[in-house]
Amino acid sequence: MTSRSEKTVLLRGGDVHSPADPFATAMVVQGDSIAWVGSEGAADSFADGVDEVVHLEGALVTPAFTDAHVHTTATGLALTGLDLTGVAGLAPALERIRAHAAARPADRVLLGHGWDASAWPEQRPPSRRELDEATGGRPLYLTRTDVHSAVATTALLDLVPGVRELPGYAPDAPLTGAAHHAVRAAAYGALTPAQRTEAQRAARARAAALGIGSLHECAGPEISGEDDLTGLLRLAAEEPGPRVTGYWAEAVTSAADAERIRALGAVGAAGDLFADGSLGSHTACLHEPYADRPGHTGTAQLDAAAVAAHVTACTEAGLQAGFHAIGDAALTAVVDGVRAAADNLGLARIRAARHRVEHAEMMTPEHIAAFAELALTASVQPAFDAAWGGEDALYARRLGTERARTLNPYAALLRAGVPLALGSDSPVTPLDPWGTVRAAAFHRTPEHRISVRAAFTAHTRGGWRATGRDDAGVLVPGAPADYAIWRTGDLVVQVPDDRVANWSTDPRSGTPGLPDLTPGTALPVCLRTVVAGHTVYAGPNE
Repeated sequence: MTSRSEKTVLLRGGDVHSPADPFATAMVVQGDSIAWVGSEGAADSFADGVDEVVHLEGALVTPAFTDAHVHTTATGLALTGLDLTGVAGLAPALERIRAHAAARPADRVLLGHGWDASAWPEQRPPSRRELDEATGGRPLYLTRTDVHSAVATTALLDLVPGVRELPGYAPDAPLTGAAHHAVRAAAYGALTPAQRTEAQRAARARAAALGIGSLHECAGPEISGEDDLTGLLRLAAEEPGPRVTGYWAEAVTSAADAERIRALGAVGAAGDLFADGSLGSHTACLHEPYADRPGHTGTAQLDAAAVAAHVTACTEAGLQAGFHAIGDAALTAVVDGVRAAADNLGLARIRAARHRVEHAEMMTPEHIAAFAELALTASVQPAFDAAWGGEDALYARRLGTERARTLNPYAALLRAGVPLALGSDSPVTPLDPWGTVRAAAFHRTPEHRISVRAAFTAHTRGGWRATGRDDAGVLVPGAPADYAIWRTGDLVVQVPDDRVANWSTDPRSGTPGLPDLTPGTALPVCLRTVVAGHTVYAGPNE
């Protein structure tokens, strides 16, 4: 790569996924922008005037993915440290904890992630006594897969004064609520700047290797510190890799609050501003009790009045607002609050601000209609359904089969005109863009399925639109040169409706094809990822 900012590159001899030309086989990039998309014959006229020619040899070129909800440092820690994702039971989990503790003798606090006792034969997490024994009495913080509860050793609890009096503490049960947030702050506060940077680099490198060109970092005072967000944004500005758009999840009630959040480098007071918790931890806020915990409806963290105050202040300050809301009662509070802000400021101003809601799982038809009316973006994670949807999995146990079947209604959202942006919530589910598209297209509840093309658009252009950019996430002249090159099989047009053919290779449709994502087929392999015209990942054969 040369240092010249206006380097011109011709890519040819492949398939270029572009609405500008459904039969495109070539593309010209000038500097940080797409300059031209077209046919192989026309590419000849550019060949002599470019700085570099990339021979695609049949590879597919697409816009780079945007993951619209990540926790970058936590993702990197899971990649480089103790990860219990997929561990089959309590005994192997404890053995992995012992091995990690032995391998990291110098760590002030041991950090881990990913246990899910609902998938274990014992149906319980490790006890504090078991953790104390496995770590040799050292501080350990270990989050459940949804990151809304955690277990910790006695040594770590002893570092948090007053934690045993906080809401969410129980003598030998997972930490939730305020107790969990206090322990998490102490655990992450023990990270050195070097450890944090190492984790952030690892996460960005993994994202780039998967064809992800942009990450929406969902930070906040109950998730990570200000230093974590500002350090990540500085790293992204100084080092090659995926772009990072920062969100800070703290309530805004004044122009001064908004300016302080802007000063952190965040584009919105949004992301994981919690209206509730999660279904796995029984903290998502429901209108009716949990099926497996009678009388319990979860935890409401914001009411409609608090939502309205936040949205009003953000809108007046020109700052994007947003919330984490999973349960139907939490979503009702968000919708009612945003509508109250619209009554105060005018619907047009609210719609123009493109406020967003993370997860938005337990949507009713009334919620969907309100999202469309208020132009709320639904920032969703299809891998949640792949992991916990279906009649015999976690959601059905928590809610009962009937309610569980209503979750994550992507088709209804699209029919209503609700903007979708797809993400992973990594490390809750892994960075896996094609797997995410597959999960949306092959939703465990058939009526909620959307086409591969619609899911792909939501995972590329949809992420950019969620930040207010309509000119990106698509390969057309003038768009940012953020793209990925893939090795894949035949390109098809897949739709979720069983009444018609599920796939087609007929070029007469004029619809750009995408890889066949039928479950069981191999996912595309990333060969190269380019951000703003600069290669940020090249596979071993590139």
